Amino acid sequence: MLSWLDSMESIQYEIRRVFGFLFICVGAAVAIASVTSEILFLNHLPVYLHGVVWLGTFGIIFGLYFMCFKQKIPLIRNRMKSSLLWPRYIKIINGSCWALPFLLIGIFPQYFQYLILLGIGLGNSSTYIFMKIFSHQNNKEQFLAGLIALLAIPIAIEIDTSLFVSHQDIAVLLSRILISISYTIGGTYALFSKTKI
Repeated sequence: MLSWLDSMESIQYEIRRVFGFLFICVGAAVAIASVTSEILFLNHLPVYLHGVVWLGTFGIIFGLYFMCFKQKIPLIRNRMKSSLLWPRYIKIINGSCWALPFLLIGIFPQYFQYLILLGIGLGNSSTYIFMKIFSHQNNKEQFLAGLIALLAIPIAIEIDTSLFVSHQDIAVLLSRILISISYTIGGTYALFSKTKI
């Protein structure tokens, strides 16, 4: 019985580590792409290169991630599959938390940096809450990433409306860095926390 429990705890710890690295990869990709995109902007390079930078950065980093963790991909799938058992209305609420802020960017493009933070914050926070209630998983790294993203919104507003009001490119860069920080902190917590899932 003890060996079975030890095995389950070992698997749960491994899942947390895999997701910790995933979150750190998201943070690194956002930071690298944001800084590179700002360099392109300052040098007045073609706009299409921004898309190339973002797609290329995420492609390279996640390509390396899945190469290193290809044997752990089933663990990622298993954690995500648990949401398939949620009631339909919960899936709709969770999906809306993720999607609605991003959809609103099309209507309010001037607020896109806040809406991105809102989507990441609400999406991760709601997923944490529903995972805890319906899947009995305590994925605190996801809660941390969501909470920090939500707390970063007033900081981003302050940066945008007062500190860098005449340098909108810097304001956008810093708001993206806040996204990177939220995922990096969540991922770091997952790597070093010994708390059971």
